[in-house]
Amino acid sequence: MGIARHDPATLGRPAWNAGRKVGVEKPLKQGQIWAIRFFLDSEGRMRDRALFDLTIDSKLRGCDLVKIKIGTVVTGQEIRTRATVIQQKTGRPVQFEITAETGLVCSRCFSKDGTIDDFAFPSRVDHADHLSTRQCARLVDEWVTAIELRCEDYGTHSLPRTKAAMIYIHRKSSCDPDIARSYQDREHGQVSGCRHRGRAGTRRAY
Repeated sequence: MGIARHDPATLGRPAWNAGRKVGVEKPLKQGQIWAIRFFLDSEGRMRDRALFDLTIDSKLRGCDLVKIKIGTVVTGQEIRTRATVIQQKTGRPVQFEITAETGLVCSRCFSKDGTIDDFAFPSRVDHADHLSTRQCARLVDEWVTAIELRCEDYGTHSLPRTKAAMIYIHRKSSCDPDIARSYQDREHGQVSGCRHRGRAGTRRAY
């Protein structure tokens, strides 16, 4: 339902989406991932680095990630290669792989004095509670701003979508080298004139 331009009640009223993130949040690219890692390492923020890497590996929503406990990731003195989390939204278990690099960062981050029932990312206000999703969103805004990206285009949904987007691009490029070259052109902001063969053997633009 629209609003009349000449309605005096609407004068000075901001738009409903003013200052809000609207639309799909972009996934991060490979170079942006390493830029954020370099920023966090240079600042000595190991907890944020573990949070960042674990989010990309697990593809979990923020509400599920902040509630991860040490016992979910650690077994004995070692980091698990696979972990399982019950999703809050669906109530279903989801399994994810923990890469060797993420495991190394997590082993350095998690406190050796903690128990398996402690949260992996505790709140700085109340150590018995977990990091809030709002604070997690603020951290993501800080990370993307640090590498000169628009925080309006990226958010907490960007990290879970990153690994899926990279897998999709890798599979598409491995099937058709023309698609790989086309994607590389778009990465550098160039207009690609690449073409690929259709099923009938004719060449068509896409």
